[in-house]
Amino acid sequence: MRSTPLLVSWAAIGLSATLSTVAAEPVGEPAVRAAITKSIPRLEQAMKDSADQRKCFTCHNQALPMIAMAAARQRGFAVDDANFKRQHQHTVDHLAGGKARYVEGRGQGGRVVTAGYALWTLEVAGQERNELTSLVAKYLLETQKKNQYWHQSSKRPPTAGSDFMTTYIALRALQVFGADAQQPALQERSQQVRKWLQTAMPNDHEDRVFRLRLIHLLKEDPQRVNQAVDALLKSQREDGGWSQTEKLTSDAYATGTALATLLEVQPQSPHADAIARATRFLIDQQLEDGSWHVTTRADGFQEYFEAGYPHDEDQFISVAAGAWATNALLLTLPPLDQATASPR
Repeated sequence: MRSTPLLVSWAAIGLSATLSTVAAEPVGEPAVRAAITKSIPRLEQAMKDSADQRKCFTCHNQALPMIAMAAARQRGFAVDDANFKRQHQHTVDHLAGGKARYVEGRGQGGRVVTAGYALWTLEVAGQERNELTSLVAKYLLETQKKNQYWHQSSKRPPTAGSDFMTTYIALRALQVFGADAQQPALQERSQQVRKWLQTAMPNDHEDRVFRLRLIHLLKEDPQRVNQAVDALLKSQREDGGWSQTEKLTSDAYATGTALATLLEVQPQSPHADAIARATRFLIDQQLEDGSWHVTTRADGFQEYFEAGYPHDEDQFISVAAGAWATNALLLTLPPLDQATASPR
């Protein structure tokens, strides 16, 4: 059930056009490639340092950077293959370390979010289904099965706390790693999510992004997809970015999640101006060291440690932002097979 979304070419989104709202200068492909090239070593160091200091898997320092690195590999950027393989194994080892808890149906720390993001990491790493992935999938199928959706009790905005996000990563993991014998249960849970989506409304940006992803994942009516896209586009700021909440300013995390989602959901996007403005925002917000800085709004509950990305106490949300921003910029470029088939 594994598939790679069709991604747009640079020309398809019309980034050669002048950006009247944000900047007079157009965004060119060389500038985007330069931004990606500067970001990759930062993300790789964040993955490496986190794995050096902690045995546990993290969404911000493993999952999201790995998603970006997979997209970078598909587009011919230089990626540290040894580190990529190490992060793959680090994720497998973390899940294997919690095997007894999965057998008991309890999951690991982080529960659905950890299980879902870990399987997403294994997906982009090319992991095949096996006993361990089926066990984690079983946990996702069985947990909270009386609900129409998956819920995460811990609130660490913006990366944890949205029911739309939690449900998306659980359902995506099940679509990729659900065993053949689990397909009837998966279909039942998918129907429950569809019913929930009929009335569930987003409260903030993270909700809007992952509600759109859910509607697309479930192959809902294209009109519903268009409506969810329009809702996301309406919240774009004049500076070309998006914000986590109405009261906050635009930042790289919100803008990266929005841009990446728009490009995945509608590869041949008719919203060239919005995409160009968002691309310009991300490039302008990137710092000289290749990172993006976003201020945390989550309460800390773990002992602070340096995990390989700048910005001190803001490093976890900043590395998540950097990963999403890098992934979004990568999705404006075609994969190598498309690039060779249709030269830009």
